[in-house]
Amino acid sequence: MAANRPSEATAPWWRDAAIYQIYVRSFADGDGDGTGDLAGVRARLPYLVELGVDALWFTPWYLSPLADGGYDVADYRTIDPAFGTLAEAEKLIAEARELGIRTIVDIVPNHVSDQHAWFRAALEAGPGSPERDLFHFRKGRGANGEIPPNDWVSEFGGTPWTRLDDGEWYLHLFATQQPDLNWAHPAVRREHEDVLRFWFERGVAGVRIDSAALLAKDPALPDFVIGSDPHPFVDRDELHDIYRSWRAIADEYGGVFVGEVWLPDTERFARYLRPDELHTAFNFNFLACPWEPEKLRTAIDDTLAEHASVGAPATWVLCNHDVTRTVTRYGREETGFDFAAKAFGTPTDLALGTRRARAAALLSLALPGAAYLYQGEELGLPEADIPLDRIQDPMHFRKNGTDPGRDGCRVPMPWAAGEPYAGFGATAEPWLPQPEGWSDYAADLQDGDPHSMLSLYREALRLRRFEPGFGTGGEPGIRRLTWLDAAPGVLAFARTDGLLCVVNLAAEAAELPPHSAVLLTSGPLDAAGRLPRDTAVWLRA
Repeated sequence: MAANRPSEATAPWWRDAAIYQIYVRSFADGDGDGTGDLAGVRARLPYLVELGVDALWFTPWYLSPLADGGYDVADYRTIDPAFGTLAEAEKLIAEARELGIRTIVDIVPNHVSDQHAWFRAALEAGPGSPERDLFHFRKGRGANGEIPPNDWVSEFGGTPWTRLDDGEWYLHLFATQQPDLNWAHPAVRREHEDVLRFWFERGVAGVRIDSAALLAKDPALPDFVIGSDPHPFVDRDELHDIYRSWRAIADEYGGVFVGEVWLPDTERFARYLRPDELHTAFNFNFLACPWEPEKLRTAIDDTLAEHASVGAPATWVLCNHDVTRTVTRYGREETGFDFAAKAFGTPTDLALGTRRARAAALLSLALPGAAYLYQGEELGLPEADIPLDRIQDPMHFRKNGTDPGRDGCRVPMPWAAGEPYAGFGATAEPWLPQPEGWSDYAADLQDGDPHSMLSLYREALRLRRFEPGFGTGGEPGIRRLTWLDAAPGVLAFARTDGLLCVVNLAAEAAELPPHSAVLLTSGPLDAAGRLPRDTAVWLRA
């Protein structure tokens, strides 16, 4: 069983957990059909124990046509047959827990699949029916209703309205196959509360809430006016009542929530983390931050301040299933992340990106709060270029092919260099092609290599678990981070119990502060014992 940090007796596990994100379709293929599955995950549980994570977050594993990678859910209580069965999911949850690893599932409350029973019934029932009240159906504008009901823009680009043969339009903030639910309808609320109970009763420890700030809409569905307050479909006040009711359910089971909340307003963001709402939320400001010292320090300070105001722990993440992989992003001229800036053929220096990604790993894992690690980051995987005829992500198609989409960070994992498809699966070609040289990143090649990315993450997570200075402690809201004087371009801070972290983003090597021991470095120190550029170190004072 995985060991626990000494502080766990006084602090809830989720306040400083290391949580590993699994995109099931691309993690490990247990039956050899080219698609990752729960059998593959179960077979790799020893790897995850050795890595040293506290919990697994599974992106949607439910029945789905996979029009949007599983975020188009047809049935929240059924595992997609491509991945396994409900009984197998229950077994996986139990086996992981026996090994000291908790499970977090992904709930998608804003929308369902167009194959969901509710939406199929709404199509069959026709205009004006109670079945359509569960969604947002409207008549169009114009002489013959040929113009969409409003001027909103889809999260994937283009209009978020699709017209049916009967003349009505339905709202979908994402892909056409993802109709938005009407959260003003009590049946929608009851259904999702039942779904939460369903999974908590099967042993999950937490729930990640997709697109958590988008559920509620202005019932009038008005045109969007720049600067309008409140926004017609983002961060509406009605959401907080929804999450208070959810929190009451989570508290019954000792469960936790993490919300996907993209908001630039830090005060509005913090409202979701009040003691009777969500436990945590993803930190997108840090994730999208460029590899620049001043901006990183500002992102860290702002994050800690906004979370301290409501007594919630921060979360830190460098990459996920929607975002350009870290070694690629940090190897480009523009090192921040912005969906609007994604483009084909962006020049990348992977050696530079890898060096920075190693330093960023130590930076993020040294910060107070919970850390999220996307599968393959521990192997240093780069973003893959997907052939045009193999791209599946609807974001690519909704933007008329100008956006490469998100498939490049979802390529199946390389496990064994000498096996077919780098050990992902034995027989069938993976659902997304692995690029040339993918086996060079295989876990078996990195295992035992003290200089590999995998070894760096294993040692960092081990130290993070056992060094008491990394813990957040039992008192919510404590920053437990003190910035140290440092040369320009150098980030240096102290945690508790004499723990120091120094990251050099300056052009020249940096002197280390006084210390008694070097715990871990992202790269070697120079001959004079200084910290080279784009390198991080953990020290004991």
